[in-house]
Amino acid sequence: MTIAQNQAAVGGLSAAKTAAERFGILERPDLTFTPEIARETAHLYDRVKQFVPAFEWPVYAPYVHAINRLKKERGAVILAHNYQTPDIFHCVADIVGDSLQLARDATKVDAGIIIQCGVHFMAETSKLLNPEKTVLIPDGKAGCSLSESITGADVRLLKERYPGVPVVTYVNTSADVKAETDICCTSSNVLAVIESLESDTVLCIPDEYLAMNVAKQTKKKILTWKGHCEVHERFTAAELLAYKEADPSIEIIGHPECHPDVIAVCDFAGSTSGMINYVKDKRPARVLLVTECSMASNIQAEVKGVDFIKPCNLCPHMKRITLPKILDSLLFMTEEVLVDPAIAGRARLAVERMVNLKQ
Repeated sequence: MTIAQNQAAVGGLSAAKTAAERFGILERPDLTFTPEIARETAHLYDRVKQFVPAFEWPVYAPYVHAINRLKKERGAVILAHNYQTPDIFHCVADIVGDSLQLARDATKVDAGIIIQCGVHFMAETSKLLNPEKTVLIPDGKAGCSLSESITGADVRLLKERYPGVPVVTYVNTSADVKAETDICCTSSNVLAVIESLESDTVLCIPDEYLAMNVAKQTKKKILTWKGHCEVHERFTAAELLAYKEADPSIEIIGHPECHPDVIAVCDFAGSTSGMINYVKDKRPARVLLVTECSMASNIQAEVKGVDFIKPCNLCPHMKRITLPKILDSLLFMTEEVLVDPAIAGRARLAVERMVNLKQ
């Protein structure tokens, strides 16, 4: 089910009006940069000053100040993925992390409103795990090439072709796909999920490269689907080897959504959280992160003494989330994410199996 189909299934634009009616619409704040706002946001600017020039901060600061005030008034919590820009990640987010961490943390929040700063499937996953909470995404068009690469109907056909073979589905998918799944996975726990299953053959979908990379770590036969991340598939082994040739001291850290040839030339490969922990623990002098480049900026803000080389591949969907859109989401309670009740229960079960898996 596509984003548009899901919205149609739950009432489309009227769903967004429902949240506004329940919580009311707040008055738009004055976004003038004042000495008071400068003082109250100074500690936040200190976190991002290497990425936001001083002359630009007067534009950012009023939004940061207003968002942090309004989320308290709303009783809202902001979840931000590692690929969000530093102004969001370090200045307004309450909880940050990779897909698995955000999925787990979404079940622990006390707030009645969750604002998901990420892409649509992440917000949908938060809603599955928190059916009684209001989940908002600042831009409902923030999609994902992996999520759009497969439908629930595709999974049903795969199950007909491979009867009895368990289906492991990457969280980067719609609820419609998750509903046809035995258990979900992320890049950080995919091996553990696959090894937890008794079958000698496993369908690991939709990320072909993730499946190919994990196949090298297990004795199980892995069946794949030709879905790819439009950010990670652009990296090439030749590109990385050129960096290595220019400076052999560079440590290359790759994401398993990259082609196996790319992973083969990396010094380390892991999920976004695994990559972050590697940099924090190892403190390499120079490092190249083979992933969405905002993550390198977010780590650089916290880890001193590491020189980051950035072959900058941006995710156009993640970059749809901006401070003005987050502010509007708080003011007007848009865009609310709802899941068709006909599929929500089955999709939730697949996600909960992943979240509850002992590792």
